[in-house]
Amino acid sequence: MVTFAHADAGTAEDEWLRAGVDLLPELPLDDAELAGRTVVVLAAHPDDETLGAGGLITRLVDLGAAVRVVLCSAGEASHPHSPTTTPGELARLRVREFENAMAAFGVGARWTNLRLPDGQLGRHRPAIRDALRAAVRNAAVRDAGGSLPSDVVLVAPLRGDGHPDHDVVGSVAAELAEAEGHGLLEYPIWYWLWANVADARWRSWVRSELTARGREAKSAALQAHRSQMEPLSGRPGDEALLQEHFVDHFRRTWETFAWTPPSGGNTAPDAERVFDAVHLASSDPWDYSSSWYEKRKRDLTMAALPDPRYARGLELGCSTGVLSAELAQRCEQLLCVDASSQALASADARLADNPGATTAHMTVPTQWPDGRFDLIVISEVGYYLSRAELDAVLDKSVDSLLPGGTLVMCHWRHPISGWSLDGDSVHAAARGRLPWPSAAVYREKAFILETFIAAAAGSADARA
Repeated sequence: MVTFAHADAGTAEDEWLRAGVDLLPELPLDDAELAGRTVVVLAAHPDDETLGAGGLITRLVDLGAAVRVVLCSAGEASHPHSPTTTPGELARLRVREFENAMAAFGVGARWTNLRLPDGQLGRHRPAIRDALRAAVRNAAVRDAGGSLPSDVVLVAPLRGDGHPDHDVVGSVAAELAEAEGHGLLEYPIWYWLWANVADARWRSWVRSELTARGREAKSAALQAHRSQMEPLSGRPGDEALLQEHFVDHFRRTWETFAWTPPSGGNTAPDAERVFDAVHLASSDPWDYSSSWYEKRKRDLTMAALPDPRYARGLELGCSTGVLSAELAQRCEQLLCVDASSQALASADARLADNPGATTAHMTVPTQWPDGRFDLIVISEVGYYLSRAELDAVLDKSVDSLLPGGTLVMCHWRHPISGWSLDGDSVHAAARGRLPWPSAAVYREKAFILETFIAAAAGSADARA
């Protein structure tokens, strides 16, 4: 359990900046994707929403997204030893401050106060869950034309933030997101105080830049929470809860979130049916042959391969073989596998003049080729797997890659409708599961490209 006090010096903002918190990748949802979503923001107490997600709320409102904010408690326990203000008076004051913050963001009346007891949210998990579901439905009926939304994102305090109420609200949101296939954005608050830069969790998070109005609105909303930003009086027990050195973390021009993309119902066993249908509908469904974006990405992928030649390569999810044809020029032998027989027919035709290149109809990870390879390519396929399937693919890749061999991964960073992962989550899983560190990474807003080099035989990192 994390133990801290609000007045602790904690980790200074300069330390976080020196560690690179400002260099985290951007949230892989552009304005158009955000505008089409139903978003419900949860706050355990007034000011949580402002500190952690005020800029995002403003951006969503300005984009016309269906937004609702759910306030769980009035935060009446923030000054338990106040000699001047009773909990009831503080509750009324903090709700007025919250209402002013909602006005600054442009949310207006699209918020709900559950009036649950501050510091005791753990006893009210069912009520929070029911209110969250109702907020999703209400946003859909009022803002999205009456139909239940398919693209929902829940925004909630970080699980493990260190405050019991934050942890409860965050875990309820995470459980509902997983059960109902919603996206989840978790915002850290007290984490920035008690955690230090050596904690690995923050390195897999994303940032969302504040717009100009977002910066203004967040500043105004922070000032609206006067009971937390300023002392209630000059007497002991009425000190400001949010110290200046702590608020520095929330004066950034971006906000930071742990992002879990929405889950879908598709898994690897569905792949043949799904992708055969896709390739029957179009001979080049992703414009591999004609798109400059795709050509440029292939060129970068080929340039990322550290060796000029490979003896035996494996490409997972080769599709119509456009990348395969280029890989074949660098491999003595190349095996290209895909779950779609329709796609493989196109790949066979494209590879006809490459005698070292062959194809195989396989659905990984339940099927896997024999032998070992000094190059394995996983490009634009990882997010079509469940997390368990991805873990199995990574494990099998480790077992199949020769010492000193190259594993290259490249993935689109935006959500993939109907599937549970996105590119960032695929690569984060790889970094956490592969026994070798990332050798190189290249990241743009649209895609991430990363290479891993298998440990040489006999080194401490090599698997038996």
